[in-house]
Amino acid sequence: MALVAAACLGWAVDNNLTQRLSLRDPIAIARVKALAAGAINLMLALAAGHALPAAPQLAGPLAVGTVSYGLSIALAVRAMSLLGAARQAALFAAAPFVGAVASAFLVGDRVDLPAGLVMAAGMALLVREWHEHVHVHEPLEHDHLHVHDEHHRHEHDGVREASEPHSHPHRHASLTHAHPHVSDVHHRHAHGWRWWRSAPR
Repeated sequence: MALVAAACLGWAVDNNLTQRLSLRDPIAIARVKALAAGAINLMLALAAGHALPAAPQLAGPLAVGTVSYGLSIALAVRAMSLLGAARQAALFAAAPFVGAVASAFLVGDRVDLPAGLVMAAGMALLVREWHEHVHVHEPLEHDHLHVHDEHHRHEHDGVREASEPHSHPHRHASLTHAHPHVSDVHHRHAHGWRWWRSAPR
């Protein structure tokens, strides 16, 4: 139980630290994390006395790892910038349940239907729940992929760029307004106890 709790703590720390980098290129972040994790696991395996498999045996695991680890991390990082770390992690945690449903069709495993329905209901609430309240955007300067929406009303040397989305360093002036939002990269503000009002997406 202690090891499971430690693993969950490590995952939580990793998610929150990764969210700080979520404005960066998701592919680059996935590449760094995958190379680091792969190198450490390889060293641990060799230290434990395991031998490297033959080259033909590596093709399958590498293909699976590219999709199930590399691509999933890139998409997770992108989701963190759009949804926030907590909501992204909750949706990401649904992956084992998707695998369980797939196993029922592929290999005939039994699926715990009540648990699956509860998980599906929770995901539906997460996807639909936005909240709305008056909030303040502090002045901020950063660089990320964006379009010219209500949070990005800047000019480009006097000429508005035609192609969107695009990425460049830009500055946000202080702004106070109210609209439905989630905890994305532009809405990481604190909330008082009476802030919440549900607003469908």
